[in-house]
Amino acid sequence: MRLRPIFVSVLLVVVALVPVFGQLPPYGGAREYAADLQARRAALMETIGPGTALVLWSAPSRVYSTDTDYEYRQESNLLYLTGFDEQAATLVLVPGATGPREFLFVRARDPFVELWYGRIPPPDEVTARTGIAQVFPQRETEAFDAFVRGLLTGGSPAEVSGAEAAGRAVAPAAGAFRIMILANPSARTIDPDTVRQIAWAREAAATRPDTTVVPASGVIERQRRVKTAYEQQIMRRAADISAQAHIDGMRATRPGRWEYQVEAAIEHRFLAEGAMSWAYPSIVGSGPNATILHYVRSTRRMEAGDLLLVDAGANFQGLTADVTRTWPVNGRFTTAQRQVYDVVLEALEAGAAAARPGGSIDAVNLAVRQVVGRGLLRLGLVTDPDAASGRSPQIDLWFPHSPYHGIGVDVHESLGPLVPGVAFTIEPGIYVRPDVLDRLARDAAQADAVRTIRPAVDRYRDMGIRIEDTFLMTPTGPEALSAAVPKAPGAIERIVGRSR
Repeated sequence: MRLRPIFVSVLLVVVALVPVFGQLPPYGGAREYAADLQARRAALMETIGPGTALVLWSAPSRVYSTDTDYEYRQESNLLYLTGFDEQAATLVLVPGATGPREFLFVRARDPFVELWYGRIPPPDEVTARTGIAQVFPQRETEAFDAFVRGLLTGGSPAEVSGAEAAGRAVAPAAGAFRIMILANPSARTIDPDTVRQIAWAREAAATRPDTTVVPASGVIERQRRVKTAYEQQIMRRAADISAQAHIDGMRATRPGRWEYQVEAAIEHRFLAEGAMSWAYPSIVGSGPNATILHYVRSTRRMEAGDLLLVDAGANFQGLTADVTRTWPVNGRFTTAQRQVYDVVLEALEAGAAAARPGGSIDAVNLAVRQVVGRGLLRLGLVTDPDAASGRSPQIDLWFPHSPYHGIGVDVHESLGPLVPGVAFTIEPGIYVRPDVLDRLARDAAQADAVRTIRPAVDRYRDMGIRIEDTFLMTPTGPEALSAAVPKAPGAIERIVGRSR
C-alpha cells in the first residue's frame, strides 16, 4: 500500500536501524543511495582530472527469441556510477568544468513504448534517483549529439540552447583534450557495440585539434575494488539473502527430488527478499554433475548417496554475493565424502586465516593450495610430494580453478592489495572426475602415477565438493559476509531435508 508522507521519515529511520530485517534503499528511500552515487562520481572525476570527458553508454538489449528480449541488465560501470537501470542512457562526466560536471542523456517519454514496456521516468525522477541534475531526454541521440558538438567545437553558450549550450559551457580551452571511453581504442575486438563506440570516439576526436581517445576501464576498475560504506551495507544484505536461500535449498533437498526443485527454492528466496535477480546463473549439481564447474541444467533427479553442490548468490541493488555449499542429498555424509569435504573446509579456513588487511591475495592462494595439496596426498589422489608445498601441478588435476576472485557489481572482479573495503571470495574445491585418468593414461610417462592413484579415484569418483564464502576486508581482518549459512558437517546434516 502507499504510505502517507508523514510516515516516510519514520520508515527511513527504521530501515537504517535494522538493515538485516528490512529493505535497504532504494526500497525504503533513495537519498542515501543517490548521495553515494554522487560520491562515486566525484571520486572518479578527481582521479581522471581536467582536460577529459568520460563517456559511458548503457548496455544494449539482447534478443532472446524473435521479438522477445532477455531481461535487461545495465552495463556494470554505468550502473556503478548512476544506479540507473534503464536502456538507451549515456553518461558524460567533464571533471574540469567549473559549473555542472555530470550529464545524463535518457529516453524521452513515449506513450507507445510505455504501453508495451512500462513507464519511462521523466527527468526530475531521474535526477532524484541518480543525483545528476543535468538530465536531457531524447528520442534518439539528438541531445547527446548536440552536447558533444558544443563540447568539442566551443563557442558562446548564449548563441544556442539546450544540450548544445550545456556542451559549450563546459568546452575546454585550446590545448590537449581526452575523450575517455570504456574500451581500449587500440585493442582488437569483434564485439559490435564496442566497435561502434570506438568508431564514434575517433570520429568525435577528429573534430577538435589535439584530442585523443583513451580507455577508462582500468581507472574505474581500480576504484570499484574498494567498496564505500554504503556498498558494504548493500553487500551484507546480498549475502544475508544468499545465505537464507542456501538454507532453503538444504531444507528442500531429499532423495527423489529434482535439482530444479532445489534451484526453485533458492531463487524464490532471492525474489521474496527484494533481490534484483540472481547474481549469476545458479549451479545446482548432484552426483556426477557436481564435478562440472559451471553446470546450469538442473535436470537430474537426486539420489540417496549423492552430494549436491550449490553455487548461488543474490544480486541486491546491483551488488552481488557468491556462495557455494555442498551437502549430502540424504542428509548424512558418508565416510569417504567427509574425508574430501574436510580437506576443502580446512582449505577455506586456511585461506581466510591468511588474508590480512593490506596483504596480498597470493598468500591466500598459497594457503589454500597447501592444504588441498596435503589433503590430496593423504587421500591418495596425487603422487608428487611437492603437493604439500601447494606448488605441484598435480593439484590442478582435481582443483582446476583459482581459489579466489574479487566481487562487487560483477561477480568476478579484479583484485589488488586486500585493503579495507575490498570484497573477495575464497572457494577451494576438489572434483574427482574419472576422465582425468583417461587423459593421464595417454601420456606414457604418467603410467605409474595412474596405477597408483586409480584406487583413490575409484573410492572418491564423481564427488564434487566446493565451499565458498564472500568476504569483506576490514581494518581488523576479513569479515565472512555469508557466514550465516553453515559449513560444519554436523550443522548441515541437521538442516538438509527438514522442510518447515
